[in-house]
Amino acid sequence: MDRKNPIVIVGGGLGGLSTALALAHHGYTIRVLEGAPEFGAIGFGIQFGPNVFHALDRLGISAAVLETADSPPNVMMFDALNGHEVTRVPTGATFRERFKYPYIIIHRIDLHNVLLDACRREPLITLVPDAMVARFEDGPNGVTAMTEDGRSFRGALLIGADGIRSRVRAQLLADGEPRPNGFMGFRTIVPMREVIADVQRDIVALWAGPGFHIVHYPLRHGTLFNIVAVFRRSAHSERGDTPAYRAELEGVYRNAHPTMKALLAMLDLGRRQAIGDRDPIRHWHKGRVVLLGDAAHPTLQSLAQGACMAIEDGPCLADCIDGAGGDFEAAFRRFESARSVRTARVTLESRAVWDVYHADGIARDVYRQMLGERSEADTFRCLAWLYDGFRLADGVTGQPMRLPA
Repeated sequence: MDRKNPIVIVGGGLGGLSTALALAHHGYTIRVLEGAPEFGAIGFGIQFGPNVFHALDRLGISAAVLETADSPPNVMMFDALNGHEVTRVPTGATFRERFKYPYIIIHRIDLHNVLLDACRREPLITLVPDAMVARFEDGPNGVTAMTEDGRSFRGALLIGADGIRSRVRAQLLADGEPRPNGFMGFRTIVPMREVIADVQRDIVALWAGPGFHIVHYPLRHGTLFNIVAVFRRSAHSERGDTPAYRAELEGVYRNAHPTMKALLAMLDLGRRQAIGDRDPIRHWHKGRVVLLGDAAHPTLQSLAQGACMAIEDGPCLADCIDGAGGDFEAAFRRFESARSVRTARVTLESRAVWDVYHADGIARDVYRQMLGERSEADTFRCLAWLYDGFRLADGVTGQPMRLPA
């Protein structure tokens, strides 16, 4: 495959940019099509386990990410009804000694900007904003992406990195909408000085209750406070009806600990998001088109791994393409073989953990007891499959890439 014939990536998010950077490091010409008027992230805080650094190191951006990220001393789970600690993952010195890298929290915008800056320094990458891809045509000699405004972008391959509601996936697989799980979420960031709740402000905290939870943690070196409130939807309020949202939240959280209610009072209720995923599948490609990230394997937030799986995909897919000698079908099959079970396990374990967080009745008591009995060593063993990262079968992944000059 001619490296000067562009590889087209649909979607300029974390997965798309990671893949662009990885492919450029292998010498391929890349064109990234982003539907928004300009490249940039919207969003709030994001958590990453140490496995993300296996990919970030390959991309040459770990140091830049660490400059803007924070590393909390603990990830803690509290009972949302009585406020008692259920369990914790100590993420300090012993964690770093075991997993070689830190656990980090970072503003999504800051991480996105690190990736954007790296891509803009790479002459092989062209970033095309305001290019909303409507469909593609796959032919024997190349693939063409067509945008809503009538433009066409032709390349050797097309990579769909356009999220959980991927248009590329819709055309490629025609497998319907994502799978909703009946929960809704609100996200808010406030200045740390405006935090009114009596909470630890340097940790990642999860307050778990029957049918609801709240997560909070600091951002940007303690200057901001990120809050995520999630609940099983019981009413059918109209979109944008903020008073109805507030009433619904107050009803769901009526038996919650006072700290939870103080956190709820800080929420911006202007926008809420339905939560869901998709059932795992083995194959994410047809012809010259392949999916990655949330377009291929979206997951619930329980393990805080959705974005990390997308970033891991990038160097892996780049390695597979580079090692296939122009046989893109073989490259895509190898990519699926390397990633499908790992990402499926993230999806399925995230569902199981989600049920643990929101359990009620005696199941709740059982889960609390089980979690409370875990030692630090037990916890690290449970996380090893995930946080130790992964390698391709022949050991290619994990080796440094060519870094930009």
